[in-house]
Amino acid sequence: MAQNKVQYQEGFSLSEFIQAYGTEEKCLAALELARWPEGFRCQRCGESENFGVIHDDRRKRYQCNQCRHQTTATAGTIFDSTKLPLSIWFQAIFLITHAKNGISAMELKRQLGVSYPTSWKIKHKLMEAMKDRDGKYLLRGIVHIDDAYFGGELNGGKAGRGSENKVPFVAALEMSDENRPIHLRLNRVSGFTSDAIAAWSLDSLAPGSVVFSDGLACFRAVGAANCEHVPIVIGGRKPKDVPLFQWLNTIMGNVKTALSGTHHAFNFKKYGDRYLAEMSYRFNRRFYLKGLLQRLLVAGIGCEPQPERLLRSAEVCC
Repeated sequence: MAQNKVQYQEGFSLSEFIQAYGTEEKCLAALELARWPEGFRCQRCGESENFGVIHDDRRKRYQCNQCRHQTTATAGTIFDSTKLPLSIWFQAIFLITHAKNGISAMELKRQLGVSYPTSWKIKHKLMEAMKDRDGKYLLRGIVHIDDAYFGGELNGGKAGRGSENKVPFVAALEMSDENRPIHLRLNRVSGFTSDAIAAWSLDSLAPGSVVFSDGLACFRAVGAANCEHVPIVIGGRKPKDVPLFQWLNTIMGNVKTALSGTHHAFNFKKYGDRYLAEMSYRFNRRFYLKGLLQRLLVAGIGCEPQPERLLRSAEVCC
């Protein structure tokens, strides 16, 4: 039997990580190179040649000699105003990107040697960077979508779709012409109504896409994004009897197993978008395991600062 190319690909080993990012100086150099690959450029006036460097006890600061603006490599990024060593951040990025089923904030606390509130903020900031990065991509071509829920029945409450404890989200998978998965999107919605799906489709689908779904009526609303809808009525058939959605069903089973197995208790209703973004981010880069740390570093640089008040103010409802 041929080896699975994803499972058996060469990764980024712990020894390689230590060699590349084992000191604070190496981490700072990597951050500066990722942020300014062509050399420092002032974010205020754009000057790139006339600048000075100021060293203090905390961070190396750059000062533009033209507009006198001072900045650091972390300013304006997900690492903005951090009091932690960059080496801790790089360790967190390594652990989060290389944990197949994710890593909880509690386990991250133990691995990094920091307090739980600190590990929680690190994890949520990095998940926000993942969400921001993948949120800019629109699914196109052939797209399979399905309704999904996370959460279980409350004691004495309703079962099934009517359960008060279940949070709805859309699972959407861009497919190749050979019916192989390309890109995954997992997004919470307020409910499976035409208005909610229309709003989701405008944010998630490229015009002209062909969308396959089950017979749920609300999915017709993808027409709002100028997409063609092809309903496949499932009826009483089991997932194995509908091979068209085999990939989507398999991925959703893996996602739910990973979330429930790794994060034993978390507020999915409030923070679900970030946890779903983490799962889809790693899936969408499953062929690039060796470069996953560098990719998340770049995503963190491109994401706006996320102080705790923003991390905690996630929307309860979409």
